[in-house]
Amino acid sequence: MALNYIWIALFALGFLVGVVKLFLGDYEALPAMMDSTFEMSKDGFEMCLGLTGTLTLWMGLMKIGEDSGLIRRLASFLSPVLTRLFPEIPKGHPALGAIFMNISANMLGLDNAATPMGLKAMQELQSINPKKDTASNSMIMFLTLNTSGITIIPISIMAYRAKAGAADPTDVFIPLLLTSLCSTIVGLIVCSIFQRINLINRYILLMFAVIATFVAALFTAIIGMDNEQMQHFCRVLTSIMILGAIMIFIYSGWRKKLNVYNSFIEGAKGGFQVAVNLIPYVVAILVAVGIFRASGGLQMLQHLVESGVEAIGLNSDFVGALPVALMKPLSGPGARGMMLENFAHFGPDSFIGHLSSVLQGCTDTTFYILAVYFGSVGIKKYRYSVKCGLTADFAGMIAAVFFSYFFFG
Repeated sequence: MALNYIWIALFALGFLVGVVKLFLGDYEALPAMMDSTFEMSKDGFEMCLGLTGTLTLWMGLMKIGEDSGLIRRLASFLSPVLTRLFPEIPKGHPALGAIFMNISANMLGLDNAATPMGLKAMQELQSINPKKDTASNSMIMFLTLNTSGITIIPISIMAYRAKAGAADPTDVFIPLLLTSLCSTIVGLIVCSIFQRINLINRYILLMFAVIATFVAALFTAIIGMDNEQMQHFCRVLTSIMILGAIMIFIYSGWRKKLNVYNSFIEGAKGGFQVAVNLIPYVVAILVAVGIFRASGGLQMLQHLVESGVEAIGLNSDFVGALPVALMKPLSGPGARGMMLENFAHFGPDSFIGHLSSVLQGCTDTTFYILAVYFGSVGIKKYRYSVKCGLTADFAGMIAAVFFSYFFFG
């Protein structure tokens, strides 16, 4: 129900702001809102169709992984951790392997690969969900880990900073890693409280130790590199990860003497249908966000917060990046646009430019993920998933401001 109220509020507040502006003599707000409905509808439709090719590829590869037993072996290897975070999932179920692949892709900044794997994981989770219209505990835990958005290699943000002319596009690497880690830990804790999961056990602690070791090794590898070397290193590493995963899937099928091509085709057939099913959910959230933004409501909220912060005597420098923070849970492209606007206005190496970069990568698009992932399997009752996702978002935003002041203030 929370998403229902938020969706209605975005329309209502946007319309109210537009009407008030009309009476004040601003005749552009309402037409801009109307134009936004058409533009966002078109963008949502094109976004879903644009996802079709990626969905087809990765759903085909996941089918090879299922038929060859690769996903089952991955799930077995990781079962000590995953079965404690997802106690409802039967041991050895394919959902565990899909969840692992999705989280791994997110951590490496491979968004195009992460979404199809996430949708596949949701299909597997729905197959064991006793209430088909209601989110299960496992679904909510999975989406909380997705929305918290832990990222080890923020390649896209570094690329945008480089394009904007940043002196060191990679200087947000450590702050981004720390903030996304904070949001993930908070989201995991909150979701575990709702589900009464005990996180204090050796397997989960070992998982965090492994992540910390990997991060330390990665940082050791890149320290001392100049900007160009860093960009090449990240691009090569990302390419190795994606192509390596594809080759592992194909090899696993060949080794099991499968007809790998036919297995791929069988799995890929579902890619188009999944993309089509997403269209109404994506259009719904993008149109609501577009109307609120076009009305000027987002800018008014920013000025209100700035006045309140200054009234209590605190530094309000961070408020200039607030639109990125407010837009991020609602729309990834919208938040990215806000970040690029701040680059153009303040510069990518300004405090606002750095903070905008960290805010862009500290969490993922909560409402978009909820709409897409739940919509793909027909979930209508979200339960406490919005609370968990927004709590992780809020923690990430606070951490982003703190670490940005620490590193760039």
